[in-house]
Amino acid sequence: MSIINNKDKIENELIIRFKNIYDPEIPVNIYDLGLIYKIDLDLINNYIHCTIEMTLTSPACPVAENLVEEVRYVTQSVNEIDEVNVNLVFDPPWDMSKMSDDAKDIMMTSGAAI
Repeated sequence: MSIINNKDKIENELIIRFKNIYDPEIPVNIYDLGLIYKIDLDLINNYIHCTIEMTLTSPACPVAENLVEEVRYVTQSVNEIDEVNVNLVFDPPWDMSKMSDDAKDIMMTSGAAI
């Protein structure tokens, strides 16, 4: 494992892309919703491997497979990234405290109980 020179740039690009992914039932992007738990970038044999750890608002989420695939797709679309692994986890379980302040504001203005 080696140091990736532009790690912050790649992570920022991923965050921008994650902020364009929405659960169709919630008016907040998955990043501000707090569904992305971890972004790991490793340089292995001169290839950048990205592992995303994410969760869902509920294990019974009807669009779970679509959200995971969309995260995988947008991660792979970053030019510097060669390999992608998306891990869906439920520990720790998601709760509203993981939402950004912007997400909480959007939820309140849309009439959702927080």
